[in-house]
Amino acid sequence: MNHGQSGVDVRRLELLLELSRLGSMRAVADAHRLSTSGVSQQIATLAREAGAQLIEPDGRRVRLTPAGRRLADHAVTILAAVDAARLDLDPEAEPAGIVRVGGFGTAIRTSLLSVLAELTATHPRVEIVISEYEPFEAVALLADDELDLALTYDYDLVPAAPAPVLEAVPLWSTPWGLGVPTADAADGPAQVARYADRRWIVNSRNTADEDAVRLLASLAGFTPRIWHAIDSLDLVEDLIEGGYGVGLLPMSRPTRPGVTVLPIVDPGVVLRVYAVTRRGRAGWPPLRLVLDRVCSAVDPARLPSLYGRTYA
Repeated sequence: MNHGQSGVDVRRLELLLELSRLGSMRAVADAHRLSTSGVSQQIATLAREAGAQLIEPDGRRVRLTPAGRRLADHAVTILAAVDAARLDLDPEAEPAGIVRVGGFGTAIRTSLLSVLAELTATHPRVEIVISEYEPFEAVALLADDELDLALTYDYDLVPAAPAPVLEAVPLWSTPWGLGVPTADAADGPAQVARYADRRWIVNSRNTADEDAVRLLASLAGFTPRIWHAIDSLDLVEDLIEGGYGVGLLPMSRPTRPGVTVLPIVDPGVVLRVYAVTRRGRAGWPPLRLVLDRVCSAVDPARLPSLYGRTYA
Protein backbone atom coordinates (compact mmCIF):
# COMPACT_ATOMS: atom_id res chain seq x y z
CA MET A 1 0.00 0.00 0.00
CA ASN A 2 1.39 3.38 -1.01
CA HIS A 3 1.54 5.70 2.00
CA GLY A 4 2.47 8.78 -0.02
CA GLN A 5 0.27 11.50 -1.47
CA SER A 6 -0.96 9.24 -4.29
CA GLY A 7 -2.11 6.46 -1.95
CA VAL A 8 -4.41 5.93 1.01
CA ASP A 9 -3.16 4.58 4.32
CA VAL A 10 -5.05 1.51 5.57
CA ARG A 11 -4.66 2.66 9.17
CA ARG A 12 -6.36 5.94 8.34
CA LEU A 13 -9.19 4.07 6.64
CA GLU A 14 -9.68 2.14 9.88
CA LEU A 15 -9.94 5.41 11.80
CA LEU A 16 -12.44 6.81 9.28
CA LEU A 17 -14.59 3.68 9.56
CA GLU A 18 -14.51 3.88 13.36
CA LEU A 19 -15.44 7.57 13.16
CA SER A 20 -18.44 6.71 10.99
CA ARG A 21 -19.57 4.28 13.68
CA LEU A 22 -18.69 6.16 16.86
CA GLY A 23 -19.34 9.75 15.77
CA SER A 24 -16.64 11.52 17.75
CA MET A 25 -12.88 11.93 17.59
CA ARG A 26 -12.61 11.28 21.32
CA ALA A 27 -14.44 7.93 21.06
CA VAL A 28 -12.17 6.85 18.21
CA ALA A 29 -9.11 8.00 20.14
CA ASP A 30 -10.20 6.00 23.22
CA ALA A 31 -10.90 2.91 21.13
CA HIS A 32 -7.47 3.04 19.48
CA ARG A 33 -5.48 4.39 22.44
CA LEU A 34 -4.58 7.57 20.57
CA SER A 35 -4.90 11.26 21.36
CA THR A 36 -7.90 13.13 19.99
CA SER A 37 -5.60 15.51 18.14
CA GLY A 38 -3.77 12.52 16.66
CA VAL A 39 -7.00 11.10 15.26
CA SER A 40 -7.96 14.51 13.89
CA GLN A 41 -4.61 14.83 12.15
CA GLN A 42 -4.90 11.36 10.64
CA ILE A 43 -8.39 12.10 9.27
CA ALA A 44 -7.15 15.43 7.88
CA THR A 45 -4.27 13.64 6.17
CA LEU A 46 -6.68 11.06 4.75
CA ALA A 47 -8.83 13.88 3.36
CA ARG A 48 -5.78 15.30 1.58
CA GLU A 49 -4.88 11.84 0.26
CA ALA A 50 -8.44 11.32 -0.99
CA GLY A 51 -8.75 14.87 -2.34
CA ALA A 52 -12.15 15.41 -0.67
CA GLN A 53 -13.70 16.77 2.53
CA LEU A 54 -14.56 13.72 4.62
CA ILE A 55 -16.14 15.11 7.80
CA GLU A 56 -18.27 18.05 8.92
CA PRO A 57 -19.45 19.35 12.31
CA ASP A 58 -22.67 17.93 13.80
CA GLY A 59 -23.25 19.73 17.08
CA ARG A 60 -20.54 18.59 19.46
CA ARG A 61 -19.85 15.56 17.30
CA VAL A 62 -18.82 15.13 13.69
CA ARG A 63 -20.39 13.23 10.84
CA LEU A 64 -19.13 11.99 7.54
CA THR A 65 -19.85 13.98 4.41
CA PRO A 66 -21.30 12.13 1.41
CA ALA A 67 -17.73 11.70 0.14
CA GLY A 68 -16.68 10.45 3.56
CA ARG A 69 -19.49 7.88 3.56
CA ARG A 70 -18.53 6.65 0.11
CA LEU A 71 -14.93 6.27 1.22
CA ALA A 72 -16.09 4.48 4.41
CA ASP A 73 -18.10 2.05 2.26
CA HIS A 74 -15.00 1.37 0.17
CA ALA A 75 -13.00 1.06 3.40
CA VAL A 76 -15.15 -1.89 4.48
CA THR A 77 -14.25 -3.80 1.32
CA ILE A 78 -10.58 -2.82 1.49
CA LEU A 79 -10.19 -3.64 5.19
CA ALA A 80 -12.10 -6.91 4.78
CA ALA A 81 -9.61 -7.93 2.09
CA VAL A 82 -6.70 -6.90 4.31
CA ASP A 83 -8.19 -8.84 7.23
CA ALA A 84 -8.76 -11.88 5.00
CA ALA A 85 -5.11 -11.79 3.96
CA ARG A 86 -4.00 -11.34 7.57
CA LEU A 87 -6.14 -14.25 8.73
CA ASP A 88 -4.81 -16.40 5.88
CA LEU A 89 -1.22 -15.60 6.82
CA ASP A 90 -1.87 -15.81 10.56
CA PRO A 91 -4.62 -18.33 11.43
CA GLU A 92 -4.35 -17.31 15.09
CA ALA A 93 -5.37 -13.70 14.35
CA GLU A 94 -8.89 -12.73 15.40
CA PRO A 95 -11.48 -10.19 14.20
CA ALA A 96 -11.51 -7.06 16.34
CA GLY A 97 -13.81 -4.05 16.65
CA ILE A 98 -16.97 -2.58 18.16
CA VAL A 99 -20.25 -3.79 16.63
CA ARG A 100 -23.32 -1.66 17.40
CA VAL A 101 -26.55 -3.68 17.40
CA GLY A 102 -30.03 -2.22 17.74
CA GLY A 103 -33.28 -4.15 17.83
CA PHE A 104 -36.48 -5.10 19.58
CA GLY A 105 -36.49 -6.96 22.87
CA THR A 106 -37.53 -10.44 21.77
CA ALA A 107 -34.94 -10.58 18.98
CA ILE A 108 -32.23 -9.41 21.37
CA ARG A 109 -33.18 -12.17 23.81
CA THR A 110 -33.69 -14.80 21.11
CA SER A 111 -30.91 -14.11 18.65
CA LEU A 112 -28.27 -12.05 20.43
CA LEU A 113 -27.79 -12.86 24.11
CA SER A 114 -26.38 -16.33 23.54
CA VAL A 115 -24.14 -14.88 20.82
CA LEU A 116 -22.93 -12.23 23.23
CA ALA A 117 -21.98 -14.85 25.81
CA GLU A 118 -20.21 -17.00 23.23
CA LEU A 119 -18.22 -14.18 21.64
CA THR A 120 -17.19 -12.76 25.00
CA ALA A 121 -15.47 -16.09 25.63
CA THR A 122 -14.17 -16.87 22.14
CA HIS A 123 -13.51 -13.45 20.56
CA PRO A 124 -12.76 -10.95 23.34
CA ARG A 125 -11.54 -8.34 20.84
CA VAL A 126 -15.03 -8.11 19.32
CA GLU A 127 -17.21 -5.89 21.50
CA ILE A 128 -20.99 -5.64 21.07
CA VAL A 129 -22.96 -2.55 22.06
CA ILE A 130 -26.73 -3.24 22.38
CA SER A 131 -29.56 -0.71 22.16
CA GLU A 132 -33.29 -1.49 22.18
CA TYR A 133 -35.28 0.11 19.36
CA GLU A 134 -38.48 -0.42 17.44
CA PRO A 135 -37.85 -1.47 13.81
CA PHE A 136 -38.46 1.96 12.28
CA GLU A 137 -36.01 3.50 14.75
CA ALA A 138 -33.34 0.85 14.17
CA VAL A 139 -33.65 1.07 10.38
CA ALA A 140 -33.31 4.86 10.43
CA LEU A 141 -30.19 4.65 12.61
CA LEU A 142 -28.75 1.95 10.39
CA ALA A 143 -29.35 4.03 7.26
CA ASP A 144 -27.59 6.95 9.00
CA ASP A 145 -24.66 4.64 9.83
CA GLU A 146 -25.28 4.92 13.57
CA LEU A 147 -25.79 1.16 13.90
CA ASP A 148 -23.96 -1.75 12.29
CA LEU A 149 -26.73 -4.35 12.66
CA ALA A 150 -30.48 -3.97 13.17
CA LEU A 151 -32.84 -6.72 14.37
CA THR A 152 -36.24 -5.83 12.95
CA TYR A 153 -39.62 -7.36 12.20
CA ASP A 154 -42.63 -6.95 9.96
CA TYR A 155 -45.87 -8.85 9.31
CA ASP A 156 -46.36 -10.83 6.13
CA LEU A 157 -49.65 -9.00 5.56
CA VAL A 158 -47.87 -5.64 5.51
CA PRO A 159 -44.29 -6.32 4.44
CA ALA A 160 -41.67 -3.65 5.10
CA ALA A 161 -39.77 -2.13 2.20
CA PRO A 162 -36.13 -1.64 3.25
CA ALA A 163 -34.21 1.31 1.82
CA PRO A 164 -31.94 0.54 -1.15
CA VAL A 165 -28.85 1.05 1.04
CA LEU A 166 -29.93 -1.80 3.33
CA GLU A 167 -30.08 -5.57 2.96
CA ALA A 168 -32.04 -7.97 5.16
CA VAL A 169 -31.47 -11.63 6.08
CA PRO A 170 -34.50 -13.58 7.43
CA LEU A 171 -33.95 -15.01 10.92
CA TRP A 172 -37.19 -16.60 12.12
CA SER A 173 -40.96 -16.19 11.98
CA THR A 174 -43.91 -16.97 14.22
CA PRO A 175 -47.70 -16.81 13.73
CA TRP A 176 -49.86 -14.29 15.57
CA GLY A 177 -53.52 -14.70 16.39
CA LEU A 178 -56.43 -12.70 17.74
CA GLY A 179 -56.50 -12.28 21.51
CA VAL A 180 -60.05 -12.29 22.89
CA PRO A 181 -61.66 -12.88 26.33
CA THR A 182 -61.80 -16.62 26.98
CA ALA A 183 -65.51 -16.37 27.76
CA ASP A 184 -66.08 -14.94 24.30
CA ALA A 185 -63.88 -17.36 22.35
CA ALA A 186 -65.51 -19.62 19.78
CA ASP A 187 -63.99 -22.90 18.68
CA GLY A 188 -61.74 -22.88 15.65
CA PRO A 189 -60.06 -20.00 13.84
CA ALA A 190 -61.02 -16.42 14.55
CA GLN A 191 -63.92 -15.00 12.58
CA VAL A 192 -62.53 -11.46 12.40
CA ALA A 193 -65.85 -9.96 11.27
CA ARG A 194 -67.41 -11.18 14.53
CA TYR A 195 -65.36 -8.53 16.35
CA ALA A 196 -66.28 -5.62 14.08
CA ASP A 197 -68.03 -3.76 16.89
CA ARG A 198 -65.23 -4.24 19.44
CA ARG A 199 -62.55 -1.79 20.42
CA TRP A 200 -59.16 -2.82 19.11
CA ILE A 201 -55.78 -2.67 20.81
CA VAL A 202 -52.60 -1.94 18.83
CA ASN A 203 -48.93 -1.29 19.49
CA SER A 204 -48.17 2.22 20.75
CA ARG A 205 -44.67 2.39 19.24
CA ASN A 206 -44.80 0.64 15.88
CA THR A 207 -47.42 1.13 13.19
CA ALA A 208 -46.94 -2.34 11.64
CA ASP A 209 -49.38 -3.85 14.15
CA GLU A 210 -52.06 -1.28 13.41
CA ASP A 211 -51.50 -1.67 9.67
CA ALA A 212 -52.04 -5.43 10.00
CA VAL A 213 -55.22 -4.92 12.05
CA ARG A 214 -56.64 -2.44 9.54
CA LEU A 215 -55.92 -4.78 6.62
CA LEU A 216 -57.49 -7.75 8.39
CA ALA A 217 -60.58 -5.70 9.17
CA SER A 218 -60.80 -4.38 5.62
CA LEU A 219 -60.66 -7.91 4.24
CA ALA A 220 -63.46 -8.81 6.67
CA GLY A 221 -65.54 -5.86 5.49
CA PHE A 222 -65.28 -3.31 8.30
CA THR A 223 -63.18 -0.45 9.66
CA PRO A 224 -61.77 -1.25 13.12
CA ARG A 225 -62.20 1.09 16.06
CA ILE A 226 -58.57 1.55 17.10
CA TRP A 227 -59.02 2.47 20.76
CA HIS A 228 -56.01 1.53 22.89
CA ALA A 229 -52.33 1.91 21.99
CA ILE A 230 -50.20 -0.27 24.28
CA ASP A 231 -46.53 -1.29 24.33
CA SER A 232 -46.78 -4.06 26.96
CA LEU A 233 -48.24 -7.44 26.05
CA ASP A 234 -49.13 -7.98 29.71
CA LEU A 235 -51.22 -4.81 29.64
CA VAL A 236 -52.82 -5.89 26.35
CA GLU A 237 -53.88 -9.08 28.12
CA ASP A 238 -55.22 -7.07 31.08
CA LEU A 239 -57.42 -5.06 28.72
CA ILE A 240 -58.60 -8.13 26.81
CA GLU A 241 -59.39 -10.04 29.99
CA GLY A 242 -61.35 -7.06 31.30
CA GLY A 243 -63.42 -6.90 28.12
CA TYR A 244 -61.97 -3.57 27.00
CA GLY A 245 -60.85 -4.66 23.56
CA VAL A 246 -59.30 -7.32 21.32
CA GLY A 247 -55.91 -7.36 19.63
CA LEU A 248 -53.16 -9.35 18.01
CA LEU A 249 -50.99 -11.59 20.21
CA PRO A 250 -48.28 -14.16 19.39
CA MET A 251 -49.59 -17.72 19.19
CA SER A 252 -46.37 -19.00 20.81
CA ARG A 253 -46.67 -16.89 23.97
CA PRO A 254 -48.53 -18.49 26.88
CA THR A 255 -51.45 -16.36 28.09
CA ARG A 256 -53.41 -16.18 31.32
CA PRO A 257 -56.61 -18.27 31.68
CA GLY A 258 -58.88 -15.29 30.92
CA VAL A 259 -57.36 -14.67 27.49
CA THR A 260 -57.53 -16.96 24.45
CA VAL A 261 -55.53 -16.44 21.27
CA LEU A 262 -57.48 -17.67 18.26
CA PRO A 263 -55.60 -18.61 15.07
CA ILE A 264 -56.19 -16.33 12.09
CA VAL A 265 -56.44 -17.96 8.67
CA ASP A 266 -57.10 -16.87 5.09
CA PRO A 267 -55.05 -14.78 5.48
CA GLY A 268 -52.90 -15.61 8.46
CA VAL A 269 -50.69 -13.17 10.30
CA VAL A 270 -47.02 -14.08 10.58
CA LEU A 271 -44.40 -11.93 12.30
CA ARG A 272 -41.08 -12.15 10.46
CA VAL A 273 -37.73 -11.22 11.99
CA TYR A 274 -34.68 -9.99 10.09
CA ALA A 275 -31.04 -9.10 10.57
CA VAL A 276 -30.45 -5.91 8.58
CA THR A 277 -27.14 -4.33 7.58
CA ARG A 278 -25.99 -1.53 5.32
CA ARG A 279 -25.37 -2.88 1.84
CA GLY A 280 -21.71 -3.77 1.40
CA ARG A 281 -20.91 -3.66 5.12
CA ALA A 282 -21.57 -7.29 6.07
CA GLY A 283 -18.09 -8.31 4.96
CA TRP A 284 -16.43 -6.38 7.78
CA PRO A 285 -14.98 -9.27 9.85
CA PRO A 286 -16.38 -8.35 13.31
CA LEU A 287 -19.84 -7.72 11.85
CA ARG A 288 -19.62 -10.86 9.69
CA LEU A 289 -18.78 -12.87 12.80
CA VAL A 290 -21.75 -11.49 14.76
CA LEU A 291 -24.13 -11.81 11.80
CA ASP A 292 -23.16 -15.44 11.17
CA ARG A 293 -23.69 -16.30 14.83
CA VAL A 294 -27.03 -14.46 14.99
CA CYS A 295 -28.29 -16.29 11.91
CA SER A 296 -27.50 -19.67 13.45
CA ALA A 297 -28.60 -18.93 17.03
CA VAL A 298 -32.37 -19.26 16.77
CA ASP A 299 -34.17 -22.16 18.37
CA PRO A 300 -37.89 -21.74 17.52
CA ALA A 301 -38.81 -24.11 20.35
CA ARG A 302 -37.56 -21.51 22.83
CA LEU A 303 -39.77 -18.71 21.56
CA PRO A 304 -42.53 -19.10 24.17
CA SER A 305 -40.04 -18.58 27.00
CA LEU A 306 -38.28 -15.72 25.22
CA TYR A 307 -41.30 -13.57 24.40
CA GLY A 308 -41.15 -10.62 26.70
CA ARG A 309 -43.51 -8.01 27.97
CA THR A 310 -43.41 -5.84 24.88
CA TYR A 311 -45.08 -6.36 21.54
CA ALA A 312 -42.39 -8.30 19.77
